[in-house]
Amino acid sequence: MNRLITISSIVCFLFFGLFGCDKLGLPTSGKIVGGSSASNYTPKGPIVAKVNGMPISLEDLDYYIEITNSQVPDTEPQNKIKTKEQKIAFLKDTVVRRVLLYQEGLRKGIDKQPDVAGAIEKIKMGLVLDALTKEEMKNITVSSKEVEDYYNAYKDQLKEPEERNIREILLPNEQDARDVLILLLQGTDFATLAKERSKAPSAKDGGDLGFISRDKKFKQFDAVAFSDSLEVGKTSSIFKGPDGYYIIKLEAKRGGKQKSLSDMWDDLKAGLTFVKQQQALDDMINKLNAKAKIDINEGQIK
Repeated sequence: MNRLITISSIVCFLFFGLFGCDKLGLPTSGKIVGGSSASNYTPKGPIVAKVNGMPISLEDLDYYIEITNSQVPDTEPQNKIKTKEQKIAFLKDTVVRRVLLYQEGLRKGIDKQPDVAGAIEKIKMGLVLDALTKEEMKNITVSSKEVEDYYNAYKDQLKEPEERNIREILLPNEQDARDVLILLLQGTDFATLAKERSKAPSAKDGGDLGFISRDKKFKQFDAVAFSDSLEVGKTSSIFKGPDGYYIIKLEAKRGGKQKSLSDMWDDLKAGLTFVKQQQALDDMINKLNAKAKIDINEGQIK
């Protein structure tokens, strides 16, 4: 019993501490008894209680139950609010209590205190901004043709990343590199020569770099390693790098396949929709900005 009381107390503390008054579905009209003017918010759905004329809807109750249940560990399902009796008890013992405290706070003018009023205004600004953004964005759509046109224009850039399994030999000068290349052309094993002659850290692994993507090394290395002319099992010619002279061998390659339009449809549509939404938002802000009187006091910013 004590354990249940403790859990109940913690849940109530979290409930009161984490959530503000904006979601409770508080008064719809008239005056709060002994307090400030009510908001214009009208609760949706059935009304499950009224506290001094303030309505609490079933939607509000379900919302707070959902939030409260989310605070209860999954290992303690027995402490979650599920039954009708538990919901009624929660309404009476927690939600009604919260409304009474809210009403008392309004009666005492707590909402008019500078810190509280400022916090309320910030919350209000965030809610209005979110609602305005959703309102402006809801009619923005992307047509099938726009998705197809974008895919056709950029499909070469929408391939899966290509990776190549490369071995390398790094020599300190061009003559050493020529000598090693001759041995390779004569059929000497690349990995063996890498272990014996290469000055790269990969020498101990026979020059094996594993599967690498572009930009793994340096520009010239990428150009040779990912060249269309370098075939699997073949060795490159000598090329110069920042640390000496390189010879590489292509062991295998993977990826680089062209993704189909159907595979990319959802991602492309979502991306294009986001771009359109951002553009619409920027256009609206630019229009508002052009009409607005904005004064910025940079000297006060420290």
